[in-house]
Amino acid sequence: MAEAGSEMPEVFATTEAQIEVSDGHGGGTHAEPALLGFAPYQWVSIAMAVLLLVAFFGAKVHKTIGGGLDNKIKAIRDNLDEAKQLRAEAEALREEYAAKIAGAEADAEAMLENAKREADGIVAKAKEDTKAMVARRERMAQDKIAAAERQAIAELKATAADASTAAAAALIAANHDAAADRALADEMISNI
Repeated sequence: MAEAGSEMPEVFATTEAQIEVSDGHGGGTHAEPALLGFAPYQWVSIAMAVLLLVAFFGAKVHKTIGGGLDNKIKAIRDNLDEAKQLRAEAEALREEYAAKIAGAEADAEAMLENAKREADGIVAKAKEDTKAMVARRERMAQDKIAAAERQAIAELKATAADASTAAAAALIAANHDAAADRALADEMISNI
């Protein structure tokens, strides 16, 4: 059947390959291959079971997988413990800052009250200083007025003395002559 130059293998038909099995409905069905009475999917299942048994018991994969799972569980527990610790620290920090905020508000109120007291003290001192300054200015004004009065009185006295001296000199000059002046001067000299 095959030509001499062809490289294809020659296929022979056998009676075993052409066996048809009746399915009871009149039609023929194809027979599935089997080895030792097991179908191919059963052989695959058996091979997988053997492979898993060798992997778990021969290579001790179960210990490796168990150890890996144990390590993963330990890491997760450590992370949970760390998260609990961080949460506790965060709660403590929150409470600390809440206390600091309350303390800062109390300090701010105390500072405000202190500032009000200081402002009231400054206003009272300014009022006292203003009263004292007004009193000093009044005294200075009164002293200036008194000094001006004294100066005016002294000037008035000096003017009056000058006027009375001039008037007395004019009266004496009019009523006394040179001879009367000599007699008066001699009398004064003799009294000394």
